Amino acid sequence: MKDYTLYYTKQTPTRNDDLSLRDHRKCNIPEDGWERWSLPIGNGYMGINIFGRTDTERLLITENSLSNPCAYNGKYPGGAAGLSNFCSFYLDFGHKRVKNYSRSLNLNTAVCSTRYSYKGINYRREHFASYPDNVFVTRISADKNNSVSFTLRSEVSLNRPYLFEEGDGMGKSAKIFTEDSTLVIRGKMDYYNILFEGRLKVIPEGGTLTSENGTVSVNSCDSVLILFTCGTNYKSDSKVFLEKDPKKKLDGFMPPYEKVVAVLNKASVFSFDELYSRHLEDYSALFGGADISLTDECVNIPTDKLLKEYRKKNHTAYTEELVFQYGRYLLISSSRPGGRPANLQGIWNRYDSAPWSSGYWHNINVQMNYWPSFNTNLHECFLPYIEYFNAYKALAKEHADEYIKKYFPEKYSEDNGIAIATGGWLYDMESLPDPQTGHSGAGTGAFTVKLFDDYYEFTKDTDFLKNTGYEALREMSVLLSKILEKQEDGTLLSKYSASPEQCHNDEYYHTKGCAFDQQMIYQCWKDTLKAAEELGICNDFTDFLKENITKLSPVLIGLSGQIKEFREEKYYGDIGEKKHRHISHLVGLYPGDIITSENGDFIKAAEITLNRRGDKSTGLSTAHKLNLWARTKNGNRAYDLVKMAVSKCMATNLWDLHPPFQIDGNFGFTAGVAEMLLQSHEGFIDIIPALPDKWENGEFKGLTARGSFSVDAVWKNGKVTKISVLSNAGEYLKIKTENGFIEKKTEKGEIYTFDF
Repeated sequence: MKDYTLYYTKQTPTRNDDLSLRDHRKCNIPEDGWERWSLPIGNGYMGINIFGRTDTERLLITENSLSNPCAYNGKYPGGAAGLSNFCSFYLDFGHKRVKNYSRSLNLNTAVCSTRYSYKGINYRREHFASYPDNVFVTRISADKNNSVSFTLRSEVSLNRPYLFEEGDGMGKSAKIFTEDSTLVIRGKMDYYNILFEGRLKVIPEGGTLTSENGTVSVNSCDSVLILFTCGTNYKSDSKVFLEKDPKKKLDGFMPPYEKVVAVLNKASVFSFDELYSRHLEDYSALFGGADISLTDECVNIPTDKLLKEYRKKNHTAYTEELVFQYGRYLLISSSRPGGRPANLQGIWNRYDSAPWSSGYWHNINVQMNYWPSFNTNLHECFLPYIEYFNAYKALAKEHADEYIKKYFPEKYSEDNGIAIATGGWLYDMESLPDPQTGHSGAGTGAFTVKLFDDYYEFTKDTDFLKNTGYEALREMSVLLSKILEKQEDGTLLSKYSASPEQCHNDEYYHTKGCAFDQQMIYQCWKDTLKAAEELGICNDFTDFLKENITKLSPVLIGLSGQIKEFREEKYYGDIGEKKHRHISHLVGLYPGDIITSENGDFIKAAEITLNRRGDKSTGLSTAHKLNLWARTKNGNRAYDLVKMAVSKCMATNLWDLHPPFQIDGNFGFTAGVAEMLLQSHEGFIDIIPALPDKWENGEFKGLTARGSFSVDAVWKNGKVTKISVLSNAGEYLKIKTENGFIEKKTEKGEIYTFDF
């Protein structure tokens, strides 16, 4: 694997450092220090932004459970409340005129570094977020003894309420104090009675240390080790979602004090080198699991200049590899077992009022977050969402009962399945909206449980299928079976339907049986039947699904040759925004497997739809279109979206911009590049199915395919020359080649190699 490093030769700008600024919509500027220039690290438990400044360094901490509720009634600044940043630490060095400055984030090691010389002394700061020890680690050193001196202080928006209204209960307060060499932050967010604690320990080598009034100072040290960890009293539990009183949601859960102290004490016995070794072993096992090589070139220029060159149409394959691997790095950093799932901004936030509350949005954003966990060998990173689902599932049952009872009372029964609407948070989930006002139909739930089908197909984890996957699919299929209305021609259509966020005449458009809902219902039933067959389940409900799945009519072609978004449309654009960022009527192409090369007419219609929609859009839309073009197996058109994403959608720190920053675009890009190189949704493994001319020669290692296969491949002049397949589950192997199919019964743990 090449070395993949983001690096810069100038410090992070100081624009928008004011923590009192709440509205992210006022912060979309090129010199935004946090959004455009800071470097993110994380371990699934917490995220940290490194600014790399030499006078006063800033380290911004986020912990995803430290949140207020979301709201969309215009009452809250920025349109929402939601996730809060945990705190910021400031390290006052006073180094104002420095030389030989550089800062970097190495993706191979997940280490962020700052280097410079000041008054003839070379200084170095190294940071990483350890998953095995759950600590943020910093080492500050110099090439001359007794040269490290600084004062460390913190800020947590003390006593600053979210809202400018009395009695809204949205306050946040804390105490900052020191215990010997440890700085302690202990506080509370009022709305959910969230108790939070952070502890930062300073361990100097040589020199002196003093602490008072919530600050820690070191003087004339050879080096300094800093360890930080944090936590809240949040627990991923159905009680949190079922309890209606926000003040009682966390009742009975342990305060974070003892846990945070124990974590910090345990980590403190290790040296920096020992902590780094433990971190690297854990991280490398994930990051090193997949690699792509589209060029022998390794461009060694600052990342901001690299991006500028790319925008000038110097489309280097190394830049594309870097952005691909950056998406994998961000997913490892923001979604690990024991932590929370990656939200709309992953695990990083600087606002009191986060963009769209940093929530979990289920009409494409959550799904896109986890697409690369399946095909780039990061299956473990999906586990936090499974835990989240198991916690909110009981509430999803209640929401299904309420929805069916209100809108389909004649179909109400003891089992109404589960309902998943668009909005989700760690403390609550939206109910399915009024079908005449909401912007997304009931297909959002089916869109969500498609993730469970994918997770099983890529891992063949039968315990997951038995304990979580099948029941999620079945219960969603139950709900969807009740919202259908039989038409005169026998077709079953979603009675209340909306294509996500699509408007007509400036109002959300409501209809019957739009493509998004029909395709996702079909997909959910198909996946449920497949899972039932795997588990040997055959009953009245599976018989019902088999009998009725063909009546759903999920794909229709219009008079423009397009996939119709709405059944009543004739020509493309008759209804809705012609260039809308969502392209929800093609979810059956990706991530679904309804529109495949088995039906050339559907693929041709999908291409017409994509071309009419246009390439230019927001970050998440560009990423979805990349995956869609990959599924049509048109490599050069898919590559157009690769170029669009890198040149138009990336900030200087390579975060994807909606704008503002949304991490789904990063994840969707990574999944899309993998989809260009390997596909497995049609019942066989297809190597380089959407290879563009630009990537004529290359190789990949460790990309994953359905059936729990890890695949390596080499190609030259656009032709595959070697394939190596590791069978992780002993499934039947079928590979498409130029000369037909290779088919083989495999043994678990065996590697199969084919030369061409």
